[in-house]
Amino acid sequence: MTRIFRDLHSNPGKPLILPNVWDAGGARIVESVGAKAVATTSAGVAWSKGYPDGNKMQPRLLAHLAGEIVKTVKVPVSIDFEAGYSDKPAVVVENLKPIVAAGISGINIEDGTDEPALLAKKIEAIKKMVSSEGVDVFVNARTDVYLQDLVADDKKVRETLDRAATYQEAGADGLFVPGLTEIAHIAKIAEGTDLPINLMSSSELPKMDELAKLNVRRLSAGTAIAQIAYKHVARLAENFLKEGDCGVFNEDAMQYSQLQNLFEGRE
Repeated sequence: MTRIFRDLHSNPGKPLILPNVWDAGGARIVESVGAKAVATTSAGVAWSKGYPDGNKMQPRLLAHLAGEIVKTVKVPVSIDFEAGYSDKPAVVVENLKPIVAAGISGINIEDGTDEPALLAKKIEAIKKMVSSEGVDVFVNARTDVYLQDLVADDKKVRETLDRAATYQEAGADGLFVPGLTEIAHIAKIAEGTDLPINLMSSSELPKMDELAKLNVRRLSAGTAIAQIAYKHVARLAENFLKEGDCGVFNEDAMQYSQLQNLFEGRE
């Protein structure tokens, strides 16, 4: 399955689109509407488990979720592993082992505000572990240079490319640059690294055909779908609580039978 996932990053004219989900039901739904692979959103997963985003959740919960999703869909599954839930590469590896054992095809792991050398050590340790286990996992290295404004604007391209080189040498298979939206910067970064470039959805990004011309290989929804879904939950619940009016549920919804059919055959 990981080979399929790798191949989905290899077509320069057709980027992989990932509508990130946070549970097995959502994974099955996006698969049913055409997703070629399924990826989680760390924030959505954390919120669904009652935790804030940002390496606060217990990794055992993520391992359990990974197993649920892999058993529910027939496409490759990538798990957002945040920063590995530890600053110690050896602990990161132990946190990841049960997630890998679930049968995933890829992970995201991020640098955040840490030094690039730390993420490089984590990637090296992960690659060593999966090799020893005889499995293949696509490691998508996320850098927050743009998302967290880690350096001045005129230094962001160079900083991103320097980190890309560091992470690639450590064994990374892809580069995720959330917050990157400027066309000129996208072009320079895509040209300056051999790693397939992954961007996060933004209203400031050009449409997919232009991103493809810039050699972007992957576009992720990030937290967007989760944020919209939870807004609808809050709105419907609030309206229902105010009047006890069941009419609030008359708006467009997936049919019960349609949802049931998606999971037929799952024991």
